[in-house]
Amino acid sequence: MKDFSNRYIMIFSVVMVVSVAILLSLTALLLQPRQEKNVEVEKKMQILSSINVESDKSDAVRLYDKYIRESFVINTEGNRTEGVDAFTVTLRSEQKKPLGDQSLPVFIAVADNGDTLHILPLEGKGLWGPIWGYVSLKEDLSTIAGVTFDHKGETPGLGAEINTTAFESQFHDKSLFENGRFVSVKVVKGGARPGNPHEVDGISGGTITSNGLEAMVHDGLVKYEKYLSQNRK
Repeated sequence: MKDFSNRYIMIFSVVMVVSVAILLSLTALLLQPRQEKNVEVEKKMQILSSINVESDKSDAVRLYDKYIRESFVINTEGNRTEGVDAFTVTLRSEQKKPLGDQSLPVFIAVADNGDTLHILPLEGKGLWGPIWGYVSLKEDLSTIAGVTFDHKGETPGLGAEINTTAFESQFHDKSLFENGRFVSVKVVKGGARPGNPHEVDGISGGTITSNGLEAMVHDGLVKYEKYLSQNRK
């Protein structure tokens, strides 16, 4: 009787585990299209934010189609790579490849005033996890038109400030080049020098995140240096 009872408990447990696993798998499968759509919409909202176009989940797709006129992928030599969808490129995966094999997405937008803007994605590391963002450049391919940054788990009130308008707005009209040489933008602890076109104020109490963001901007954009230099006006 005891053996029968133990066998029953074991069979019941196995059936329950298998049933729950199947249920979770089916739920994940059913939710996957919605999750993928949410990721797509969020990405489009961030790209739009880098060109100073505000959007929400209800209008992001429409506005993206309105402002983003072209997208393509290049390599570090500045040459286009055919057959790769720029929107689906995952920078985190690309960064694991040799530099010469990496796919670098470029998004071309046309602003309401008719200006053509180049949008370049970034991915880096903060204090507690990944940080990422998008930088839009004006037609000279040196002057920053706008940026948007985000993070996975930076400290509220400290490193998380990279996602605030006060921090992001400092990058507007900063320059990536000086006398034809790529210099990027530095995030300066203690404050940028007044009028310096290559510096922004660091985040008080968020030194590691500030350093990570500075490295992300430099290391991400330097890969585009040849493309930017070849196409600058």
